[in-house]
Amino acid sequence: MNGLFSYLFEIKDQIITLLVEHVKLTALSVGIAILIGMPLGILISYIKKLNKPVLGAASIVQAIPSMALLGFTIPFLGIGTTPAIVMVVLYSLLPIIKNTVTGIESINSQMLEAARGIGLTKFQVLIKIQIPLALPVIMSGIRISAVTAVGLMTMAAFIGGGGLGYLVFSGIRTVNTYQILGGAIPSCILALLVDGLFGIVEKLVTPINLQKANNKSSVSKIKTRKLQKGILTVTGCLLIAIFAITGVTQGASNKKTITIASKDFTEQEILGNILSELIESKTDISVNRKFALGGTQVCFSALKSGEIDMWVDYSGTAYGDMLKHPPISDVEEVYNTVKKDFKEQFNIEVLKQMRFNNTYTLAVKKETAKKYNLELISDLAKVANQFTATTSLEFLNRQDGLIGLAEKYEFKFKDTIGIDGSPKYTALMNDESDVVDAFSTDGLLKKYDLKVLKDDKQFFPPYYAIPLVRSEVIEEYPEIVPIIEEVGELITDDVMSELNYQVDELRKEPKDVAIEFLKEEGLI
Repeated sequence: MNGLFSYLFEIKDQIITLLVEHVKLTALSVGIAILIGMPLGILISYIKKLNKPVLGAASIVQAIPSMALLGFTIPFLGIGTTPAIVMVVLYSLLPIIKNTVTGIESINSQMLEAARGIGLTKFQVLIKIQIPLALPVIMSGIRISAVTAVGLMTMAAFIGGGGLGYLVFSGIRTVNTYQILGGAIPSCILALLVDGLFGIVEKLVTPINLQKANNKSSVSKIKTRKLQKGILTVTGCLLIAIFAITGVTQGASNKKTITIASKDFTEQEILGNILSELIESKTDISVNRKFALGGTQVCFSALKSGEIDMWVDYSGTAYGDMLKHPPISDVEEVYNTVKKDFKEQFNIEVLKQMRFNNTYTLAVKKETAKKYNLELISDLAKVANQFTATTSLEFLNRQDGLIGLAEKYEFKFKDTIGIDGSPKYTALMNDESDVVDAFSTDGLLKKYDLKVLKDDKQFFPPYYAIPLVRSEVIEEYPEIVPIIEEVGELITDDVMSELNYQVDELRKEPKDVAIEFLKEEGLI
C-alpha cells in the first residue's frame, strides 16, 4: 500500500492534468446529451408515432460495444476529443430520453385536465406543470447517464482524447498495477462525486412535500437545501474555471507547432518522446503530443487527414499493412517502395530509416523450448497443433502476421487468442497460452526471460523504424529533418531494447527514459 501511495504522489501532476481533461470531456458530453435527450423525450411523449423509432434507435446504440462505436466514428470524425464526445453522448441518450417520457406520462391526468380547464395552453402546461413535476424522474435518468459517462470517457485515451484512461491503458500495456490504479482510483472517485452531485440536484428539483417523509423540520429542510445549492454553485464555478483556463491555455499556444503521435505500446511512446523533446530543445517549434493512440490504421488515418503531422512506424508495416503489398525480406526494396508510394499516393515523406529493426518474432517460455527442442519457427511448426497462441489483434489478422506465417511454415495452432499489449505475456507466464508474438526489441522479452524463435525461412519482412511526416510539415519546418535523422543513427536494436526494458521492468516513465537517453548522447 505504501508503494501505491508513493507512486501516486510521484505522478500527482499527471493525475491532476488528466483528471481535469476527464472532467471537461465528461461535463461537455453530458451537457450535450441533456440538450438532445430532453427535447427528444418531450417530443415523443406528444407524438406517439415517434416513440418506438426513437427509443429503438437509442437502444440499438446502447447495445453496440463502445470500442466498435468508437472505431466506427474515427473515419468520419478523426481522432481526439470529438469522436470520444460523440460516443459518450450517444450512449447517454437512452436513460435521458426514456426517463423524460416516463416522467411526463406519469403525471396525473386529472391535474392536466384542470390546467387546461383554467385556460393554460399546451406549451404552458408543459412548462408550468409537466416539466416541473417530471424533473425528479428526468434527473434520475441524467444521473445514470452522467455516472456512466465518467467510465466511458476512459476510452478517449485510445484515440488521443486524453483523460484518465491514458494511465489505465499504459498500465495494462506495461503490467504496471500502480499505473492502472493511478487512473482507475481517480475515475472511481469522480464517478462517486458525480453521482452525489446529481443526487443533490435530483433532491432540489423534487418539491419538499413530494420527498420521502422524515423527521426533519421544515426549517431544517430549508437549511439543507441552501447547503445543497451552495455545493452546486461551487461545482458550477469550478467547471466554468476549468473550461476558461484550458481555453486560454490552448489559445496562447505557440503558432509554430507540430503534432507528433505514437501507437499504444512502450517503444512507440519512447520514440515519440525522443523526437518531441529533441525538436523542442533544438528549435523554436512546440510539439503537441498525441501518444498511445490505437493501432496502425488509427495513426495512418490521422496522418493522412492532417490531424497529426508525424509518427514513427516500421518499414514492414507500411509495406504490408498500409500499402497492402505481399511480404518480402529485401530491406532496400521495402524501404524504397514505401518511400516512393507514400510520397506519390499520400504526399507523406518517409525519412531515413533508423538503425534498429523491430521485426516480429515468436517467443515461448524457456522450459517449453527445452521440452520440445524449439530453436526455430520450423521446430514450432511440427508441434503447433498442441499449442495455444496469444497474439496481438494486429498480428492475428495481418498477412505479414499469423496468416502469412502459418501459410509459409504450414502449421496451425490448436487455438489462437487475440490479446493486445502485455496481457498476452501474463497469459503465457500463467500457462494459459504457450506462444506469444513479440517485437524483437520488446523489453518484456528480457523481463520474462523468454526464448525467441528464429525465423529460419525469413518470412517476416524488415521492420526498420521510419519517421513518417506530412510533406507540408517538411516544407514549413525543414530544420527538423537532420535532427530526426541524427538521432535515428544512434538507436540500435540493443539500445531500443534497453530503453523498452527501463519502462516495462524498471517502471520508468517513457518521457523520463527519452530525456535521459538524449542527455547521455549529448543531444540536449
